[in-house]
Amino acid sequence: MTDITPAGSAAAQPENPDAPLLEVRNLAVTFRTTHGEVHAVEDASFTLRRGSALAIVGESGSGKSTTAMACIGLLPGNGRVTSGSILFEGQDLTTLPEAKMRSIRGRAIGLVPQDPMSNLNPVTKIGTQVAETLLVHGMATKKNVRQRVIEVLTAAGLPDAGERAKQYPHEFSGGMRQRALIAIGLACQPRLLIADEPTSALDVTVQRTILDQIETMTEQLGTSVLLITHDLGLAAERASQLVVMHRGRVVETGPADQLLNDPQHPYTQSLVRAAPSVAAVRLSPGAFTADAASRLELAGAAVTEQGAGPAVETLDTSEPAALHTGGAHAATTSSDRPAPPAGAATPAVPANIVEIRDLTKVYKRRGSKEDFYAAKNVTLDIPRGQTVAIVGESGSGKTTTARMLLKLIEPTSGTMTFDGLDVATLDKAQLNDFRQRVQPIFQDPYSSLNPMFTIERIVEEPLNAYKRGSKKERAARVRELMDQVSLPQNALRRYPAELSGGQRQRVAIARALALKPELIVCDEPVSALDVLVQAQILKLLGDLQSELGLSYLFISHDLAVVRLISDYVCVMKDGELVEAASSEEVFQNPRHPYTRKLLASIPGNELNIGELAS
Repeated sequence: MTDITPAGSAAAQPENPDAPLLEVRNLAVTFRTTHGEVHAVEDASFTLRRGSALAIVGESGSGKSTTAMACIGLLPGNGRVTSGSILFEGQDLTTLPEAKMRSIRGRAIGLVPQDPMSNLNPVTKIGTQVAETLLVHGMATKKNVRQRVIEVLTAAGLPDAGERAKQYPHEFSGGMRQRALIAIGLACQPRLLIADEPTSALDVTVQRTILDQIETMTEQLGTSVLLITHDLGLAAERASQLVVMHRGRVVETGPADQLLNDPQHPYTQSLVRAAPSVAAVRLSPGAFTADAASRLELAGAAVTEQGAGPAVETLDTSEPAALHTGGAHAATTSSDRPAPPAGAATPAVPANIVEIRDLTKVYKRRGSKEDFYAAKNVTLDIPRGQTVAIVGESGSGKTTTARMLLKLIEPTSGTMTFDGLDVATLDKAQLNDFRQRVQPIFQDPYSSLNPMFTIERIVEEPLNAYKRGSKKERAARVRELMDQVSLPQNALRRYPAELSGGQRQRVAIARALALKPELIVCDEPVSALDVLVQAQILKLLGDLQSELGLSYLFISHDLAVVRLISDYVCVMKDGELVEAASSEEVFQNPRHPYTRKLLASIPGNELNIGELAS
C-alpha cells in the first residue's frame, strides 16, 4: 500500500480507546414525497468499534445507503431523521448545526459515494478536485499539494497518477472515476470511512487492490470502515460484523462467520444462497439438480416474506430467482455447441449476427506525440441467439468496443457487419432499422435516464420515437415491461431521483427491451443490482434469449456474472484481445496469465459458506 499519511501527522487519539466509534440507536429516517411520507429507515441500531469494519448488506431500496448518509448528514432535502440518535465519538450528530458537520465531513468521516459519474465535477481536472479536499482540511500546503495529489491517486490504484491528475472525469473510465472518488475519501486519513458500494464500478483485480488498501488502513491506521454493499459474500470477506437490512429494518446482526454459517432470518438465508462465492460456481452438464433448483427458488421466495416497512419496489417472485439453465444457456455437448468468437477452436460455424474484424480505435493524447490505442485489432463474432461476454479491467477497451458496435463512436480502422451488412456504409433507412434492432443497456443508471421524465415516459420513449403501436398499445407495452423487470406499476409516476440505483438500472433494461431488438449490447447491466434482483434480471435476459432468439454482447468486470450468463468469453487487456474461448474453457482452463489473474481476484471465492449454501 502506498503511504498517504502526511509527514508529521497522526490520527487523533480518543480519550477512551475502548468506547465505540459509532453508535446508531433506534434510527428512523422519513422522506416527504408527492405521495406522502415514506419511512425509509425504521428503528435501526448497530455499533461500530474503533479500528474495525462493519458492513451493511441488503437489496436495493433496503435503506442501507440512507442509513449511511444519515450518519454523515447528507440526506436529501426532503429527508430527515425523525427519531433515534447517531453517536460519533460520543457526540450526537443529529443535533449538530451544519457548520459543525462540515468540519467533520472529510476530515473525521470520509465518504466514498456510490455513483462515480455524478460525484465528480465534469469541468474540473481530477487533480484539482483531490487538491481541494487536501487544502480545505489542512492536509497539504500550496507548496506540496501536487505531490500529495499524486500520492493519494497512486494509493487509490491509478497508474501514471501525475498525468491522470491533469485529466477531466470524462477522460476516465467508470472504474477510474470510482478510484478518483476513493482517493478523495481517503485523502484526509479519516477516523471513519463510509464506503457506499465502493467497488461496484471496478474490475475484480482493482477491486481487490482497493479493498486490501481499506483493510490495511483499518489494521495499521486505526481507521474504522462502514461498508455498504449488496453482496453478502463480499461483505463477509471484508468485515468482521454484518448488519442485514430489508425494507428499512435491521433484520439480523452478528459476526460475519456466524451469519454465513448459521443465518437465522429467512432473508439472510436467501442472501447467503445468492452470494457470488456460491453463484459463481458454473453448473456443469447435469449438475443443476432438483435440490439446487429448490434452494435457489427459496432464495427468491424468501425476499417477499420479510419486513413490513413500505418500499418502492416489489419483487416479482412468480418464478424463482435462479440461474438460467435452459435454451441458449443450457450445457452443450461438442456436437451441438455453437460457434465461438474468432480465435476459439471449434469447427462448426453457424450464422453470426455480428462479425468484427481488426477493429481499432486510436485517440490523440493531449500534450503527447504518442497515440492511445483504446482498442487494437479486435476480432470476434457474435453467433445468433448466443451471449458473448467481454471481460477485463477498467480501461481495457471493453466499452470502447461496444460503443463502436453501437455506432456511438467511429472506429479508426477495421470492419463490423450486422446481419451481413457493413455497419460503416449504412444509409439513412438502414441506420434507422439498425437502431431499432440493436439496443444498448448502459453501465450507469444515473446519467442514462432523463431526470425530468417520469419512468413511464422514459420506458415509452423508444416506442414513441419509432411510432410503434397506438397510444393504448404503447401504454400496455410499458406495463408489461415493468412486470418483466420486477418493478411495481406505481413506479411509473415517479422520477429517476425517487428510485434506488438498482431500480433505475431496471428501468434502463425495460427501455432497452421496448422495441424487442435482436441484439442487445449490455454494458455492465447488473453492476448496480443486489444479488437477488441480479439473478432475476439474468434469468429474464436468458428467458428472452430463449423465447425471442436474442443475441447479447455482454460487457462486465464481474466474472461471477459472466460465468452465469455467457456462452463465450473474450478477455481484453490494454485494448487487445488476449484470450477467446467458450465460457467453460476460460473458467476451467484459462490459458493466458492475465485471465488467471482475473479469476484469482473474484471476491468471496475463498469463503467457507457452510451447509446452507453448499
